[in-house]
Amino acid sequence: MSDAMQVFDRTLVRLRREKAAPGVGAVSPILDAAAERLLDRLDDTTLRFTRALEIGGRGSVAPMLTARGIPFVVSADLAAGMARRAGGLPVAADEEWLPFAPGSFDLVVASLSLHWVNDLPGALLQIRRALRPDGLFLASLPALGTLQPLREALAAAESELRDGISPRVSPFPELQDGAALLQRAGFALPVADRERLALHYRTPLALLRDLRAAGEGNAALARDPRIPPRALFPLALSRLPSDGQGLPVTLEMLVLTGWAPAPTQQQPARPGSANARLADALGTVEHKAGDKTGGGGRPH
Repeated sequence: MSDAMQVFDRTLVRLRREKAAPGVGAVSPILDAAAERLLDRLDDTTLRFTRALEIGGRGSVAPMLTARGIPFVVSADLAAGMARRAGGLPVAADEEWLPFAPGSFDLVVASLSLHWVNDLPGALLQIRRALRPDGLFLASLPALGTLQPLREALAAAESELRDGISPRVSPFPELQDGAALLQRAGFALPVADRERLALHYRTPLALLRDLRAAGEGNAALARDPRIPPRALFPLALSRLPSDGQGLPVTLEMLVLTGWAPAPTQQQPARPGSANARLADALGTVEHKAGDKTGGGGRPH
């Protein structure tokens, strides 16, 4: 992988997740809510899944898959300690180098776990290869807009306290990037949409504690390695918007749905293969390009 594609310090990501593993239950309500919204999409299909891989579920996804009657669930995580607590058959695995044979699973779920991956297109390609034909991939990632007030407050405070700023909140993808990423990885019937999870904290410090408990500390390679100024976080947190009772936070989630290609899947119709005219369906009169129409140029 070229240096230009290296955005995150993956070793630091693993260490942060290992450190967070014993106390990750502190944020299980948030992780559970996000996982439930993602897995609700399983209700849209009549297929029965028997071999599932969940990536980075932190104890929320695997139990829900088991409760849905899936008999074999593998829990993969970059941190071995987090994998052991995830609820499925534990496997310490790097999302960028998945150790699974082609066609190993008929369902792969990644709930809020792929946003620290440097080569996301490559990771999605490996996930697609690990799926059997007509296997389903579900994923959610924090999307652009998540933690935006915190990002802006930290940047403004740091610019006042020292010369320049450094990234302190991870970059997140945009909604329009989702379907293109799935198509690039070879998924069929790709869908990208958005979910919002509204959170509320009594104090800004409670938000920072939750981020730390989830293993979501800053791991950007471009981060400033120096100890931050003592006044940085008090100044930034004092500027976060309050609703009078605390700090409202919205978790914007990019949700991805894609299928491993299979001959039995629904295919788009060939151009020119329609056997009915759109004009007939709409009850209008068809005109050739350039023809004048009555009623001031509008079709009848």
